[in-house]
Order: sequence, then structure tokens, then C-alpha cells
Amino acid sequence: MAIGPRPVNGRFSWANGSRVYYANLAEKFKNRTTLKSGAGIGVSRLDNPTPSRVRQKSSWMRPVILESNDPTSFRDKDQIWADNAASSRYFGHTYTCFNDYLIGEDESQAQVPLIVATSADGGDHWTEKVVARGMDPSFGHQGYIGCTVRTDSHGAVYLFAESYQAHDLSNLPTRGEHVVFKSFDGGKHWTKPHRLFSFTDECYFIDPLSGRCVMDGYTGARTENAAAPEVDIANGAPTGAGATNLIIDAWSDGSAGLNHEQVRASWSSDRGSHWHTPVAVGRPGDRPLYAAPALSPTGDRAYIAYAAVTSPWRGSDVNSPRPYHGVFLSAPIAVNHHNYGHDDGPGRWTTVYNGPVADLRAGYPGHRLREERIGDYVYAAASRKYGVGVWIDMRNAAVCQPIQDWRGKSLAAGEPVFPAPWPLVDCPATFGNTNVWAATTG
Repeated sequence: MAIGPRPVNGRFSWANGSRVYYANLAEKFKNRTTLKSGAGIGVSRLDNPTPSRVRQKSSWMRPVILESNDPTSFRDKDQIWADNAASSRYFGHTYTCFNDYLIGEDESQAQVPLIVATSADGGDHWTEKVVARGMDPSFGHQGYIGCTVRTDSHGAVYLFAESYQAHDLSNLPTRGEHVVFKSFDGGKHWTKPHRLFSFTDECYFIDPLSGRCVMDGYTGARTENAAAPEVDIANGAPTGAGATNLIIDAWSDGSAGLNHEQVRASWSSDRGSHWHTPVAVGRPGDRPLYAAPALSPTGDRAYIAYAAVTSPWRGSDVNSPRPYHGVFLSAPIAVNHHNYGHDDGPGRWTTVYNGPVADLRAGYPGHRLREERIGDYVYAAASRKYGVGVWIDMRNAAVCQPIQDWRGKSLAAGEPVFPAPWPLVDCPATFGNTNVWAATTG
């Protein structure tokens, strides 16, 4: 989701109000769709949001679908951003990035394009640009996934992604690099990727039932996007005044080894040309699954939200608890407006909120019982006065022992066994009852 200025008569101004952009996957309804591809990206819009308008379906504009003409195309891993600083040359432009997968293609050999779609008219029309077509021989990696996009106070666009390795069962964990592409003309042209730093995926094990990377134990929650860059820029929104254009990047990293995973952060004060050596942040004993940063618009405070497991790797043990919680951190930044490029970066991180521990085993995707699921992202945002972090929380969910017994039997068999438990009959009413929770300093 992103918020930008509302256009009136082709002109963007905060005086016109605000426009919310909500991007999500759009798939076919059988015999009731005009979609040409397997899945596209749907962008919904709402002007001048209020609690009642958000709930009212008629307040939302009809979604605009970004899709391929290829029926095997499945677009995924989307992120959206609206240029929200009035000082920007491209104020009001909206950018969404995503990957374009091909249904049925071997993921270990897949060439997955990284695409950015740009709108200059409030989301009515979009122009797509393939920024990277897949494997980059100069990097020696499979391609680029896990994108995020942001803008600075001048309108420069920054597209971050991870250059990744295909999952090699004989050489886990996988490793990769964060990279950034830049555009200085509103998304029409992009630079070549600039390497930032290396990371180690939290992918020490592939679950035999789901085929996904897991870190809490088998039948666990997937972690493929854990090391993807999550980024924010102090662009002075909404006016651009006081912008330092400091950039912060945060992610979950397995470089310290199994059971010692860390939230890591790095920052740049010269528009992404040079970066501070990544530092570990977070509470002792936390093994983060996902993390996201935010900066105040004037760059004087940083925030990081993350979700973490606190138990070690459980392996095939499906009966021991897998404690999990959300955390929100904050740190001051010493800003030097007279010496551009030499901001000190975040100081000492303090815990704003340390959420209660729940049990990851209480979750599932909703369409499959074989694995846990908390989603693939957490988010953070900040104004000039406060910060907020959001994550998927399990505190109101209950473990279903028949499901755990079934997961254990399926794990031993190497495939889901039948019959499976029926949650409506065999489980507590709150099994799978995950919620989005938030913490704020406001």
C-alpha cells in the first residue's frame, strides 16, 4: 500500500487530498474473468480515506490489472510506492515492482524478469519496463527478486532487489547480494545494478512437504523473502522540506549461522553510492523471519519492525513449542544538514515494543494444512512525529494437536497422508487465527 497526492485535472497537489494505492495479486475466477494470464497485479485506489470510506466498497475505484498476454505468466512479489514529496520533479508518480514467473517452469532454472510499472496519472494507466530479464552472468546469480521501490526528494527512483541463487539442496544455505537500480527520469530508463553487500539466506533447510525454506522446524513457516531488502528514504514528505535523503535498508540475515540469525541494517547518505557496513540490531535470542525499516521524513529517527522466532531449530519435532513474537525498535539519528553525505546514521537502538510470545504452530496458509504460515512481510512507516510497525501476530491463535500429529505423520511419510484432520471439527476455534498487529510511538 502507498499514499500519494490526489490528481485533479492532471495536476497533483496535497491540496486536492490524498490517494491510497493498494496492490495485490489478481487471479482468475473460473469462467468469470477476462484475465489473459495466470495472475496479474491488481492496483485498487481510494481517495481521501476515512475509516468509513475504507470499509465502503463503492468508495474504491475499479482495480487496474497489470498482466501479461502469456497465459502461463504469474506475477508475484509486488511492492508499490507513490512519490509523496512535493519538491520532486515527478511528484505524484506511482511505481510498482514485481517479478513475472512462468507457471510450470522449473524454479531452479527459471529466468524471472524484474519489472517496474509506472503511472503518471494517478493509476489510470501504467507503462511497464523490464529492468532485468533474469540471470545476470556478471553476478553469477540466478536473477533478481524481493524488490522494493522508493523515491527521494528530487524524484530519483531507487529499485532495490536481492540477487539470488537457486536453491541447491547440496549447498545450503544459499547466499546473495542486495543491489540497487536507479532511474532519474521517472522510471523510463534505469541504471545497471549496483552491488551493495552480501547476505546469507536463512535457508539452512528445505521442508520436504512444502518445498520451502524453513528456519523454525520442518512443516514450518517459509522464509524465502527473509533476506530481501526493505528500504526507506528520508525524502521530506509531504513537502520535501528538511529532506536528508538518507536511505536505510534492513533485512533478516543468516550469516552468523543457524540459531544465530540477525536483523541487519545499513544506510547511505550519498544517494546509494556508498553504504555503511551492515550492523546487527534486535533483541538477544530473537531469530528474525522478516524485518522492515522506516525513517522520519527529516531523517532524524529510524525505526525497525521485525517478527522473530525465539526457539532453536526444531527439526522433525512437531510437538515442542515454536515461540514467536513481533518487535518494534527505534533509534535517533544525528543529522548534519551542512555536510551532505556525512550523516552519522542510527544511534543506539531501543525497544519500543516487545510483543508477547505465541506459537508458530498455530498458523497455516488457509488452503493447506501441511505447513505454518505468517506471510512474507512486515512493514514500518514514519511521520515527522512518530513511527509505526506492523506484523502478523499469533497471540490469538491456538495450536491444534490433531494437525500437529498429522503433520508429524506426513513428515515421516514424506508426503501428506490422508485423511487429514478437519479444522472446523477437530481443532480449537482459534486455530489459524492470525492477526495484523501494530506498534506505534505516536
